[in-house]
Amino acid sequence: MRYQSLLFVASFLCIASLASADLITYDVTVNTSSISGTMGSLDFQFNPGPLVSEPATLQILDFASNGTLNPPPLPTGDVTGVLPGMLSFDNLTALNDYFEAFTYGTMLAFDVSISSMAGGTSGSAFAFSMFSDAAGTIPTLTTDTTDGFAFTVGVNFDGSTTVTPFSSQTTVVPAVATVPEPDSLTLVGTAIALMGTLLWFQTRRQRVPSQNRARRI
Repeated sequence: MRYQSLLFVASFLCIASLASADLITYDVTVNTSSISGTMGSLDFQFNPGPLVSEPATLQILDFASNGTLNPPPLPTGDVTGVLPGMLSFDNLTALNDYFEAFTYGTMLAFDVSISSMAGGTSGSAFAFSMFSDAAGTIPTLTTDTTDGFAFTVGVNFDGSTTVTPFSSQTTVVPAVATVPEPDSLTLVGTAIALMGTLLWFQTRRQRVPSQNRARRI
């Protein structure tokens, strides 16, 4: 009975570990004082690689700026939300993009939070771009004159991430360490509770026959 109980719990823990994902967050700040007053645009993308990418999600949080967003935004693919509120992306379609006109102030800031699982044969990538025109054709504050990337975050096969900077005015700093998602912690806690319950019932079943024999004697 004890072997079967431990085998069940071990199986449950394996499922929990497979379901776990990495949550990685970056704090982003951009010094836009050199283009303050410019009527331009911002672009956020989160796209899968060309082969098989493991499911991943990304959120833009805590957007703040003394500049001005100029709606309406132009979302494409699997992206929901509206700045300055939370934006949510996944990588289930080829192009997932959020574009909005923006009048620059002296700074802007936001958090990028990525949840991904290891595996697949092709990673995913996030990119943040800035332009000095509302149509999104003239990159600004970046050495990437083709796409206007200020920085990119690549999601690797093992679930880790790699930041590539293109803008000296943009700072990207890890905000929190990699931790299991709450759902995974719940599964592990449930497994431990089940193990304790099974062991309690096993101990109780062993004591009852012993007590019955003592009464007969």
